[in-house]
Amino acid sequence: MNTSEAKGIIEAALLTASAPLTLAELRRLFEEQVGADTVRALLEELRADWAGRSVELVALATGWRFHSRPEFAQYLARLNPDRTPRYSRAVLETLAIIAYRQPVTRGDIEEIRGVAVSPQIIKTLEDRGWIDTVGHRDAPGKPALFGTTRAFLDDLGLVSLEQLPPMEEIDKVMDLADAA
Repeated sequence: MNTSEAKGIIEAALLTASAPLTLAELRRLFEEQVGADTVRALLEELRADWAGRSVELVALATGWRFHSRPEFAQYLARLNPDRTPRYSRAVLETLAIIAYRQPVTRGDIEEIRGVAVSPQIIKTLEDRGWIDTVGHRDAPGKPALFGTTRAFLDDLGLVSLEQLPPMEEIDKVMDLADAA
């Protein structure tokens, strides 16, 4: 099998996959005959091939996938009239605290926010698949420790938490939202 055929197989798999594909899954397409370095190189070639088009190849926390460029989101939203849920400021603040300070307990979140955290907020974030219990603190009552999930990273188009914007940028955005 030549490189062009292998690249075509990877492209077809990524375009038809319902979820991001890992390097191991992509290697399985070739019954492990193609090495990981070759698959990575082919993925980079595909990324370059699709550069400048309306769809791009991206690496996420859970693997590789094609997705539309952000500038086309407003048009594509018209095809799916179901609105994405709007989250309250309390939900977003709680998510930000978990993302930036994880692992944290509900008590930690309440201390930072200065108000009680409704069980519904935690449930909303868990139902969305953005947070999960990652352990329990060795303290009286063994409170749950919360952390973000790979689904959270995927939904934000990130590979790792290091790609989150610095807190200073978030503070600026929040100040602008308060002023509006």
